[in-house]
Amino acid sequence: MSSSSCCKRRNPLWWLLLLCGLSLMPAAANSWRTDLPAATLVGSGELSWLGFRIYTARLWSEQKPFAPDKPFALELTYHRSISRSRFVDTSLAEIRRLSANRYSPEQLKRWEEEMQRAFIDVEAGDQLIGMYLPGIGCRFYSRQQVLAEIRDPTFANAFFAIWLDERTKDSRLRAQLLGQGP
Repeated sequence: MSSSSCCKRRNPLWWLLLLCGLSLMPAAANSWRTDLPAATLVGSGELSWLGFRIYTARLWSEQKPFAPDKPFALELTYHRSISRSRFVDTSLAEIRRLSANRYSPEQLKRWEEEMQRAFIDVEAGDQLIGMYLPGIGCRFYSRQQVLAEIRDPTFANAFFAIWLDERTKDSRLRAQLLGQGP
């Protein structure tokens, strides 16, 4: 079939959307898996606090063994409702704890603003996925769409250190994510 006969059969609405810069692409086209198509599960585990399940974490990578300097995705599936503000505050507190004052107050404030823009309130069953992009920064997704891209490699390293740094608060979860634990 020629490309002209294919295009003649398109719905007129499709052409209008195309001219307006809109797309009929399914939400899955905005999935992190589109950007990391050969990713396989490295490991998974759960974060619990005082006996309450908070989220299930899964680490995905195209590299075996896992290479933290290559693209990867960290998928969090929530078991509880958590506000954007709480997620941002907790992330900043952990970045501060792990960085030992390496980052200026101005830099931390900028990162707080970026995270407020990138994150959403979550309910039980929702997912947030962070994708590490070496030399670029990171991209955040919900199950349905791209939420934001933060073009700051220093932020990306500091953010993913929350889970992957040896000094993380939950060393058991880190080991599970890296495929080293039960």
